[in-house]
Amino acid sequence: MLSIAWAPLYAHPLPENHRFPMLKYELLPEQLLREGIVPESAFFLPEPPPDADILRVHTADYHHRLQTGQLTRAEERATGFPWSPELIRRETTILGGTLACARRALPGGVALNIAGGTHHAFRDRGEGFCLLNDQAAAAAWLLDESASGVNRVLIVDLDVHQGNGTARIFQEEPRVFTFSMHGARNYPHRKEQSSLDLPLPDGTDDAAYLGLLRATLPRLLDEHQPDFVFYLSGVDVLATDKLGHLGLTPEGCRQRDAYVMGLCHQHRLPVVVCMGGGYSPRIADIVNAHAATFRVAADLWS
Repeated sequence: MLSIAWAPLYAHPLPENHRFPMLKYELLPEQLLREGIVPESAFFLPEPPPDADILRVHTADYHHRLQTGQLTRAEERATGFPWSPELIRRETTILGGTLACARRALPGGVALNIAGGTHHAFRDRGEGFCLLNDQAAAAAWLLDESASGVNRVLIVDLDVHQGNGTARIFQEEPRVFTFSMHGARNYPHRKEQSSLDLPLPDGTDDAAYLGLLRATLPRLLDEHQPDFVFYLSGVDVLATDKLGHLGLTPEGCRQRDAYVMGLCHQHRLPVVVCMGGGYSPRIADIVNAHAATFRVAADLWS
């Protein structure tokens, strides 16, 4: 059975007309249950992790300033969210959810976080709606925990934006391979160097996108031989997305998910899936695309 991390505080209140679609974290669990994609028993309530689990990938100074509200105005603007104690509890709980998903996915299963994929968070700062890097923290925990049996990690980042924070955090860590397939001209304007970056031109459609993915991912599995996979399944690749500029259809997005998770299932690789971005003007387009990700996982691991 699937394990899904979700807490009501994922849907954090934001100022009116804020461009981040926070409502999706309330609507997505409802839709998964209403459509019978997963049973209610699949959900578990994550908790904020010990500080040590955060400090594996974030500096003590940044962590302290986050907790105590000492970010500068420029730093707060860069995150895109107004600081509050409740926001920090949300961010630490999301990170705790991805950590718990990593434990639950071992030795060869799948676990999903309704949120997460906060790949723009660096060791010492946040950017682009990302304050703490959940997949980086979970990957670092797996590598530090000898009982996990994990010696090599592959992060498959298929959000439309490059996973710049994740790339930077693991730039000198050969045990973690960071693969980012993203819009070439999209945010962030200053890219970091992932283990492999595949920048895509605006308007890339289903056929071109899926062809490139199918030509790349099996080779990465063969060459890196990961023991664990993190998958960032952002739905901002959709043609309807106001920030994405790619041209995928909902079916192309579903086929992307089916291909990535299908390879993990085929190779009996444990995988944690985080939702990442999605900014289509209609909230239903975002939620439906995310729901399709869960449906793929449920079909594979049923």
